[in-house]
Amino acid sequence: MQEAILEIMSTPSLVFQGVAYLIAAILFILALAGLSKQETASRGNRLGVIGMAVALVATIWVSIDFSARFGSAGKGYVTGILILLALAVGAGIGIWRARTVEMTQMPELIAMLHSFVGLAAVIVGYNSFFLQPGSESSENAFHMGEVGLAVFIGAVTFTGSIVAYLKLSGKISGSPLILPGRNLINLGAIIVSVVLIIWFAWTRSVGIGLIPLLLLTLIALALGAHLVLAIGGGDMPVVVSMLNSYSGWAAAAAGFTLGNDLLIITGALVGSSGAYLSYIMCKAMNRSFISVILGGFGSDGAAPSGAAPEYGEHTEVSTDDVAKMLTSAQSVVIVPGYGMAVAQAQYPVAALTKKLRDRGIRVRFAIHPVAGRLPGHMNVLLAEAKVPYDIVLEMDEINDDLANVDVCLVIGANDVVNPSSAEPGSPIAGMPVIHVWDAKKVVVFKRSMGNVGYAGVQNPLFFNENTDMCLGDAKASVDAINAAIE
Repeated sequence: MQEAILEIMSTPSLVFQGVAYLIAAILFILALAGLSKQETASRGNRLGVIGMAVALVATIWVSIDFSARFGSAGKGYVTGILILLALAVGAGIGIWRARTVEMTQMPELIAMLHSFVGLAAVIVGYNSFFLQPGSESSENAFHMGEVGLAVFIGAVTFTGSIVAYLKLSGKISGSPLILPGRNLINLGAIIVSVVLIIWFAWTRSVGIGLIPLLLLTLIALALGAHLVLAIGGGDMPVVVSMLNSYSGWAAAAAGFTLGNDLLIITGALVGSSGAYLSYIMCKAMNRSFISVILGGFGSDGAAPSGAAPEYGEHTEVSTDDVAKMLTSAQSVVIVPGYGMAVAQAQYPVAALTKKLRDRGIRVRFAIHPVAGRLPGHMNVLLAEAKVPYDIVLEMDEINDDLANVDVCLVIGANDVVNPSSAEPGSPIAGMPVIHVWDAKKVVVFKRSMGNVGYAGVQNPLFFNENTDMCLGDAKASVDAINAAIE
């Protein structure tokens, strides 16, 4: 037996795999470092792609080599063909979705991809259990515990990501589900899951072990769905980041189950970076991570009950008037939001920025941490339109200077510029926002006055004396302003 193990461990393919995995792990770490800054994000993305390619090649080679060495005649060819077919199907679907998905659909696409990671962890866990069920050996109990943990994290990630996809795509309401004693329900589900994992770890057969494993899976699936259903629309960008972290830990748990070092490293990198990003976003929103999980913004309902307060009449302005305001200004700040992504107005906005800067007008962008439906959503849109990185500022970098701004353009943003966040009882109470109302003049680009923001809260900013509404499609409006400035 020992000789067989030594023969397997000394095969050239395993040596190559170990070196390749080390190189891939280093590339993944460098990729994360590159993604931490806008200027190096593209390079970081390329390093990540190269690292994944190295890992894939090594894994495929080892699988084919092992099938050829230790399987029946011709099994190596069969393994290679099956792997290529699986890669072809996955690559075909991936390329098709990458070419057809709109930027506004990226958040729900990412949520759906997270669900695949969770489902994969569950499948890997069940497969590992059937191949190596519980036995009298105490060492196997640790492996069974790994399987139970992988199934639990994967199931929570799977249903949580599905619910996030449904919310982000508008297929279900973004309002939080408020169940009586929901925190106790979550706590009870976690305690029961821990008990089931312990029970499962000490089972001694497939028949007995399947009972706690199935119960654990059902509870974890329900817990994952409830965790995200209980979170309001205002916190959805944090949810996407949180699910990214969950998918990383699910991958790491699957790595332990499979004994795959690179999967453990990669999962830990994704899990820890996603958790840290969630922490940063919660800190910027004046929220605790625990409060987001337990209910988030709008915990009393995304739409306030009772009659909506009366803020008076709004004033409207034409695109020609906006063009005159901008050309006579010395300082302009643009606040983009999800509406800009929907209208695909980032390109005319970039063109407007260039026109104004060519005239000597100072133009900057103010980005809220949760603008859009995805962490960094607005930064990606502006980078795509070639807006210079140095004029794209975070909320904390520009809030104190807004009183010195002549004109502030709010393009498709609502909740992140809503002064009602300072009102106790508001669904977004306590959320730091961009103080656009401090500017001398504010112009809000909005399709119509009838729709409220994703959190379902009316914005009193629209009715301020120094605020004008430019209603209509944002892209068409900015195009008209660009034409007026010619």
